[in-house]
Order: sequence, then structure tokens, then C-alpha cells
Amino acid sequence: VRLVESGGGLVQPGGSLRLSCAASGFTFSSAVMSWYRQTPGKERELVATISSAGGRRDYADSVKGRFTIFRDNEKNTLYLQMNSLKPEDTAVYHCSTVRVIRLWGQGIQVTVSS
Repeated sequence: VRLVESGGGLVQPGGSLRLSCAASGFTFSSAVMSWYRQTPGKERELVATISSAGGRRDYADSVKGRFTIFRDNEKNTLYLQMNSLKPEDTAVYHCSTVRVIRLWGQGIQVTVSS
């Protein structure tokens, strides 16, 4: 099983980024997928979750209305569209799923700063 994030980087406040997570080694189309983020000294935060077919999406209150989670089951890829970014969105973002145990990608840095 492999989860590989991409698309992070440095962006100014108010800007946008789209993260991608390429999945392999399991049946992606049947997996509930999530994005988490973590900053030093803080607990890992669940950002968003999407059901296997994409019909249900849940968000942390801190990102509602700004972030959108979506997926392409043909491409085995999970996405996180992040708009109106704030400095407090700065974190390492991980995609994740549960396959008997919770699995994590290596993470990708997102820095929101002027």
C-alpha cells in the first residue's frame, strides 16, 4: 500500500493550492479517504473525509467553506483544493485511509506566509 502526496509549497495568504494523493496497492474505489494536517507541538488534525464513491464529505470547522475534498476513482487519486488560505493553515498535510490499520502518506508541507 502506498500513498504519495504532492502539490504543497509556499503560498501567500488568500491564495490557493491543490494537494494530490496518489494511491496504490489497494482498491482505492472502495476506501474512505481523509486528509489530516499536523504542526509542531500540536495534535494531528482531521481536515476532511470523503466516502468511497465521493457522495459524502465532512470537514473540520476550521476549513469549511474554504477547502474541498474530492477524488478520481479512475485515477486512484485523492485531492484537496484549498482556497482562501490563512497562515494558520500552515502544516504538513497527510492523506490517510484505514486498511486494518490506519495508513499514512509521507506528508507534504504547506506554508502560508507573506
